[in-house]
Order: sequence, then C-alpha cells, then structure tokens
Amino acid sequence: MSDLSKIIVIMGTNASGKSGLGVTLAEHYGGEIVSADSRQVFRGLDLGSGKITPEETRGVPHHLIDVCEPGEFFSMHDFQRMAYEAIDGIISRDRLSFLVGGTGLYVASVTEGYVMSDKAPDLEYRAYLETFETPKLYEMLLKALPDTDVEPKNRNRVMRLLEKLHAGDDHVPRSQPRYECLKLGVTWEREALRARIDERLERRLKAGMIEEVKGLMDAGVSAEFLYKLGLEYRFIAQYLNGEISSREEMVELLGTAIKQFAKRQMTWFRRDRDILWLDMTGDPVVQACGEIDRFIQG
Repeated sequence: MSDLSKIIVIMGTNASGKSGLGVTLAEHYGGEIVSADSRQVFRGLDLGSGKITPEETRGVPHHLIDVCEPGEFFSMHDFQRMAYEAIDGIISRDRLSFLVGGTGLYVASVTEGYVMSDKAPDLEYRAYLETFETPKLYEMLLKALPDTDVEPKNRNRVMRLLEKLHAGDDHVPRSQPRYECLKLGVTWEREALRARIDERLERRLKAGMIEEVKGLMDAGVSAEFLYKLGLEYRFIAQYLNGEISSREEMVELLGTAIKQFAKRQMTWFRRDRDILWLDMTGDPVVQACGEIDRFIQG
C-alpha cells in the first residue's frame, strides 16, 4: 500500500468538457482544482485559451490560472514547482486535489514526478537557438544525441533538450513521484469531437476572441510570443497582421489546426495505459465517482 498522498487527474483533448467535469467532481468531493494548461497561466489569455470563467468555477478554488503576465517566460519546471506547492497546500487543508488539463507534459511532470535541474536557463543560448528553423534544430539535436526519441516537429522539446545538453545536464529522464494518482481520461469519438471543436470555436469568436488578441497586441504583447502560443493566438495574430487574408480563411485554418492538435493530444495520452477513459455518451460523473470512491477508499 502506497504512503503517497492521493490526487485525481482529469485529462483530455480540447473541447472535451474536462474543465466542467472537473468542477462537478471537485464540488461533489469538496476538493480544489489545479489547472494544467500551458496558456491559462497567463493573464489576459482568456477566450483563446478556453479559460474557465469565475461563474463556471461555481466557487470551486482553482490554482495556476493567471499566475504570470503575457510575454513572461514560464516553463514546465515553473509549472511543476507551483503545482507541487498548490497540491501540498490542498492536502494540508485535508481536501482532495484535482489536476485538470490538456497539456500532456505539464500533467506528466506532476504525475510522473519528473526530476528537473535547478539551473537557471541560459537566455543567450536560447536566443541563439531561436534563430534556427525547427528542422535545423532537430538536425543539431541528432548530432549531439543520435538516439533521441523526441518528435522532430516539436520545437519546444527539441530546444529544451538542446539547452539541457548545452548546460551539461544529464539528459536521461528521471522520475520521483510525489503522489498516488487516479488518472481519468475525457474525450469523444472523432466526429463528435470535431463537431464540439467547431461549435466551441464559433462560440468563442462570437464572444470576442479576435478582439482579445487585438487587445493583447495593442497592449504591447509581441507577435513572436503570440505565435509561439500556437492555435488561436497564432492564427488570429497572423490574420490581424495581414498574413491571412480573410476572417473566413483564418477560421477554416484554425479549426483544422485545433482538430489536428486534439489528435496529437490523444496520441500523447494513449501512451499512458493507466488512464481510465470515461464514457462521455453515458453518465461520466457517476462513472468517475465510482472510480474515485474506490481509489480514495483503497
């Protein structure tokens, strides 16, 4: 029997309904939510990141939302440190922690307990790497680490590994889990998910997502930062900068990109055989409560 504290993890694709399910379950168990989303940590990135609204939280405490300013550097290491602090605080209050999100690396950094270096980033070397296109960065990585299994198109991971190698860090990943985790997965069949993505995108556009991005740009947030965020922020910023000729073209390109991203999310999550996938066409709340009850009583 594990002596580790228990937490509940709810992960899933874009537009899957994981945030709403997390609130319902946390409300039922008197718990608190730690968001695991790489864009929701930034203030002002609301509609584009699908950030839960104060009304939608229904009074359930949420952590790691709006913790830094747009344009500031925020790493997986930063997330893990703050998530550990938030979860340990929740545990100290004798409440149940719910880690909810779709950023696979952020989730895994906590559930697997990645051991990361405390070395400060070499900003000069990072700026140097930024001058290269992704294929060239991957070529550089292959020369230094021929047996790497990093996805060639994953620019962020390629750069981070190059930075670690440059700093002399041990590139072999190590884990030291701090919690015992029940992992619940949330998604839909392909066509249902595609329809949910389209509906959600249209709803956010009507709510002012383009205006949100324009406001960020007017406030001095760089196009480079917005492009790095990807998806909504990248495509809308490109549209506002005239790189995409029409709103209709932007919406079509963005919708396709979100669906492709959701597919990549599922590829990531499917690697983890410990995830229990909920039947969203049935009663996922009842199913999840059954799994949680068994987990916390076991």
